[in-house]
Amino acid sequence: MHYIFDPLCGWCYAAAPLVDAARHVPGLRVAFHGGGMMTGANRRAITPQWRDYVMPHDRRIAEMTGQPFGQNYFEGLLRDTGAVMDSEPPTTAVLAAESLREGGGLDMAHRLQQAHYVEGRRIADVDVLKALAAELGFDGEAFASAFTRLSGEATAQHIAQSRQLLQRAGGQGFPTFVLTQADGRSGRIDIGPWLGRADDWKAQLAALVASSQPATTDAAATPATPSVCGPDGCAI
Repeated sequence: MHYIFDPLCGWCYAAAPLVDAARHVPGLRVAFHGGGMMTGANRRAITPQWRDYVMPHDRRIAEMTGQPFGQNYFEGLLRDTGAVMDSEPPTTAVLAAESLREGGGLDMAHRLQQAHYVEGRRIADVDVLKALAAELGFDGEAFASAFTRLSGEATAQHIAQSRQLLQRAGGQGFPTFVLTQADGRSGRIDIGPWLGRADDWKAQLAALVASSQPATTDAAATPATPSVCGPDGCAI
């Protein structure tokens, strides 16, 4: 299953329990693809206007999924006008973690979401990323070396490839999930009906893997619930 996401995407955080559940389905491998929602010209400084924009979405995510949002995020980070929302450094951290340990990339993605939405930490800051890597048990020097090696062009290429996959899949933003069957068939899965229902989602995926039956929505279908972010932020 291909998971096209961004570390700063609120609806990707909403889907985090689904990603975690999918990782525990026998016979299913989850591959991450960072789409670079806030990179280049789309990097964004925290402003009062941005806080007013994202908070209703965050509250809706919490109501729909039970995902926690911390006071250090609402009253700390979202009031920190010196902070910059930049997807590139945390995406590099995910790549670095995966290069050091299989599955480490998804571990890092999950930890980044907690650090951002619960702890209100600046996940675009390299020192914060190194600290999070240490918390996950990565050797400091090894992570720093991998981060340096994968910064810049390597991360840009990863983001470009992720966006190409998103386009081929007919996805409109983040998160987008694409299931590839053993026989080569693939298509998008609408996660809208599964938000807040991780156990049911896991059972459905297990049945799909076992049966190898097609289980994707019509590529032109509109998601049952909003679960998409784009380059300008999370859509409603």
